[in-house]
Formats: sequence, C-alpha cells, structure tokens
Amino acid sequence: MARKLPLDELSTVIARIQGLLLTEEKVDRAVQLLARAIKDSVTGATGAGVSILDSRGRRTSSASTDQTVTRADALQYDLGQGPCLTAWATEETVAVRDIATDPRWPDWTAAVKDLPIRSVISTPLLAGQECIGALKIYSDHAGAFGEDAARVLELFAGPTATLLANIQSSEAPHRISEALAASLHSRDLVNQACGILMQRHCLTADMALAELMRRARRQNSTLGQISADLLAGIPAVSD
Repeated sequence: MARKLPLDELSTVIARIQGLLLTEEKVDRAVQLLARAIKDSVTGATGAGVSILDSRGRRTSSASTDQTVTRADALQYDLGQGPCLTAWATEETVAVRDIATDPRWPDWTAAVKDLPIRSVISTPLLAGQECIGALKIYSDHAGAFGEDAARVLELFAGPTATLLANIQSSEAPHRISEALAASLHSRDLVNQACGILMQRHCLTADMALAELMRRARRQNSTLGQISADLLAGIPAVSD
C-alpha cells in the first residue's frame, strides 16, 4: 500500500470529526482521533497526546495513544512542570532531545525516568489570540525528532486548535469556522506540492515535505506560500 502524503491523515480525521455533532461533550472523542492521527503521521513517534487546558494551565480534556503518554502527561499536571505546560505557557514549540540530560523540569524528569520516554516535542494550540492547550509526541529513543518533526507537529496545531475551539464554542456548535477552512486549504496546498516534488524528483513523502521546509526557511516564507508558488508554476494540463 502506498504511504499517505504527510498531511493526508489529518485531513481524513478532520473530515470524520466534521460528521460529529460538534458540542462540548464530543471533545474527548475528537482529541482521541487527533492523537492517533498525530502519532501515525510523525516519523519516529511512539506515542502522542492532545491536551486542552484552562486559563490556569489545568487540564480540562485530554487524549493519548497509550498509557505511557497518559502517565507522563498526568505527572506534568500533578507537578506543575514539563514540556507540555511550558509549550502552553510560552506559546512556543518545546523540543527535548534527551529527557535524561535536559535540566529544565527536574521534578518531572525524575518522575518519568522509568518510563520508556526519551525524546519529546510539544507545540501550543493557538486559536486566535488564545492558547487552549498543546499537542505532544514522545519517543523511546533519545534524539528521535529533528526540526522537520517539529514542523509537522506545528502543521497539525493550526487546524486542531480551530477545530477544538469550534467544538467548545456555544455560539457555533455545528459549524466549522472559516479559519479552519483556511487552515485545511493551506494543508491541501502543502500536500499537492509534496506530490509534485515526489513525482518530479522521485522523492518519498517525508523527503518532499523536508524539501518544502528547506525552501520556506531559505526564502523566509511559509510552507503554504511556498506550496502555492510551486503550484502556480505547474501547467493547467498535465504532461
């Protein structure tokens, strides 16, 4: 079976969630679907989770792909420290190459030392001006994640935050917002651009996404804009 393009899994999950009655009681089911999609889409991830937090950093809803992630996350909330809470508080992506040598959260590090976790990336869920939670991926190997893995996780964060904000909104429980539609359109552009690079240069899906990321960094642009520029140069009729 051919491997899906890097963001296809997210699009599939979003489509499934759009079929749900988007009310607050569906949040737990939605975040569980998203956690599984994230794990399946990030190379090297052995576990993933989604957490929704209130204004004081307290967990209001969460999902994880396995008990290791559940335990590691629970310890963060109990101890009040860890990469997920830092990503939420700073509104920036947090990467941990090796938990055993990272000094930032000594209590949490000590508490998870016997768990099969060595690498972590966590990125905030930003819905407009509000940070509503964080996504996170774990690996049982040190140095498992590079910059590209962080970028892929960040690609999930935009539509995920918008979707969850819609689910929690009492004003529009049945609608996916225009912001979510725009986010998904950007992801579709990236997928199409990846497909073009794969066909042109015989690249894998991961290699194509990495190439787009390199171009975006080199030109100080966004993945969406780089993808749109690439697509604009393609003839309307295929060769």
